[in-house]
This record gives sequence, structure tokens and C-alpha cells, in this order.
Amino acid sequence: TKKTDLIHVHFSQRGSTLRKMILMLLALAFHVPVVLHAHGSEYKLFYTGLPQWAKGIISLVFRQSAYLIVLSQSWKNFYQSSFRLKAEQVVILPNPVELPSKIPERTSCKQIKLVFVGEIGKRKGVFDLIQAFASLSPEQKTCSELLLAGDGEVQQACQLVESLDLGDHIKFLGGIDSGQRDALLAKANIFILPSYNEGLPMALLEAMGWGLPVITTPVGGIPELVIHGDNGLLVKPGQIPDLSMAMQTLINDQGLRLSLGSSARASVAHLNVKNYLSSLLNIYGSVLKSQATAP
Repeated sequence: TKKTDLIHVHFSQRGSTLRKMILMLLALAFHVPVVLHAHGSEYKLFYTGLPQWAKGIISLVFRQSAYLIVLSQSWKNFYQSSFRLKAEQVVILPNPVELPSKIPERTSCKQIKLVFVGEIGKRKGVFDLIQAFASLSPEQKTCSELLLAGDGEVQQACQLVESLDLGDHIKFLGGIDSGQRDALLAKANIFILPSYNEGLPMALLEAMGWGLPVITTPVGGIPELVIHGDNGLLVKPGQIPDLSMAMQTLINDQGLRLSLGSSARASVAHLNVKNYLSSLLNIYGSVLKSQATAP
């Protein structure tokens, strides 16, 4: 039988951490190096809420990894400090994005389509988004449409839409596949993700790849990618008036929409999925080289 050279382990909060710790201990028992890959937008909340003894065990086990891959500098700072890892042990590798070869013309739009893609619920700021849309002027509501794609607390969100009498302006699309997502982003004018917690969300990267101006929040790795007024607009989580104002600004200003969208696409060009594999292979190669030269 062939010997396993390396194991790449993805982990996030709660039960995932426990399961991956067991897997990692098994790998170490057989002297197989492990590359950990951190996910979980709420990992900080999970980890900081643990008793000290549990934090100690997790950090002790995860310190045995060859590398820990994170999505952004802020996550590197968190894991390096929390798990007491060496700086060179933590590698930043943002999520990759598949860039469409061509993006649509978005000039002279009669109706502005605002799009959200993700889990319908509080963490992603969907209820805030609906209330922010409700604050738009009647004229702005008439010339725009909010499309919400995703599963989750759809019934509660529908009830909120009905209570605000926005049924004519807000549509729920349910869960969508990658083809439907691309079709949605192609016809969109603005992408909105007002989350309370994030890692580096794929939906945001994909929207930027489609040349869309984004309205989002400075949480997780987002503020390292989205610069306010340059390639998107940032509002603090839960600030409904500010979110509504950002929506109004982009609905009213086609020139700003187009310039932010163009900058957004340029900002994610380096995250092209074609470059991702070579970055990952470099990490693997470094691990295997260390193993080969180890005494």
C-alpha cells in the first residue's frame, strides 16, 4: 500500500473542530504531516467562548500542523495569537474566484436590480437589508428591485416583507445552483452583503468578479479587499440608515456604480481560480521538502 504523504484538513467551529482534532491526532500518530485550512465565519465567537482548558487543548493539537491556511490577514492575526503559532506557520490563501471572461454592459438600466446571495437570516444581515430597502423613497422603490437568493429563515423574511408591504419590490429566489447564480449576477446592478460575521465570503468575491459594485460590512477579511469609495461601499453591521443611504447613493448614480464595479473586478483578478492550485501546490511542496530533509 502507498504511504500517505500529507493530509489537508478543513475545519470550522463547534463539532468540526473536535472531529478534525481526532483526525489530526491519528495522522500525527502515523507521522503524516497535516495542513489545516480554517473556515467558519463565527470561529472567533466560538473559540473565545470556550473554557481555558478547552482552548489549551485545541491550540496544543493545532500547533502540531505543518501549516494553517487562513483567508485573510485579520484571520492570520487571530489564529497566530490564539493557537500560539509561529508567523511562518500561518499562510494566507484567500478563497479563489472563477472570473467570467465577459461582463455585461450595465448602462441605461430602467430598473436597478439589487442582489443578495447567501443564507437568509440575521447573521448575513438580511432582515436589516429588507428594512433598509423599506426606507428608500417611493421613487427609488419603483425603479429598483431587491432579489434575495438562498435558503434559511425564508418564512420570517417573507413575513417581514409582507408587513412592510414590499411584496411588489422584493423577490425570494430560494436556493440557486452555480449556473443560476451566474445568470443572476449577470443581470444585477448592485450586490449587497450586510453580514455581522464573515471569513472571506465566496458570494462577495463572485459578485466582484462579475464587475458589480458591492455594499458590504467591514467584518472578517472583507475590509482587506473592499476599500470604501474605491471598489465598494462599507457600512457597519446593523446600521440600517447607513445601509439604506448606501443603497440610495448607488441607485441614483450610474457613474459611481460602473466605476466601483470596474475596480471591484480588478481587485479580485489575482484571486483567479487558475492561480489557486499553484499556490496550494507550493504549500504542499514546502511540507514535503521539510519532511524529506527532517532527521
